[in-house]
Amino acid sequence: MRRLGLLLLICALGAYWAWSDRPIERSPGVLAPDPPAQRPLDAGAPVFQKDRYHLKALAEFSLEARVLGREDYRFDAGADLSPIDLALGWGPMSDSSVLGRIEIRQRNRFYYWRVDDFFIPRRDIETHSANMHLIPATGDIADQLKSIRPGHIVSLHGYLVEVRRDDGWQWRSSLSREDTGNGACELIWLETVAWR
Repeated sequence: MRRLGLLLLICALGAYWAWSDRPIERSPGVLAPDPPAQRPLDAGAPVFQKDRYHLKALAEFSLEARVLGREDYRFDAGADLSPIDLALGWGPMSDSSVLGRIEIRQRNRFYYWRVDDFFIPRRDIETHSANMHLIPATGDIADQLKSIRPGHIVSLHGYLVEVRRDDGWQWRSSLSREDTGNGACELIWLETVAWR
């Protein structure tokens, strides 16, 4: 009897986790029309310290975008600094009728997409979506990020940063939405987050 109870508990927990991580369904139409906003900083750019990491702000950054995917990290070099990546889309890449024809995956700090045919221009996919490495500025923001799942519309504000660790390890944000491939991801010191 005890084994049956344990089995039922395991099944119930599995069902809850699957339900709580399910994507949010959205109707067709552009849900996040505007591109990210980036503002250059004066010479006195903010600097931040987080444990062994020294961060220097490169630009102020904010956006509203649709979550295309989420990947949590625990074991790579930057996991204790940036535990969550979000693949985000705006403009046509926030439209369910477009996203329904694109396969999206995340792995090893990269965001990958695949289509059977280019029903929208390839460049629209490349310039209206990005993988973003999030560095929560506070424990409260880190906790909030745990509730975000694909399909949410998120509003983020903070700074694009470059990071140096005490042992010499470095990580630098892209400053363009036009680039692709290695080094094209945004690294964000995240000061506010909201979603719907």
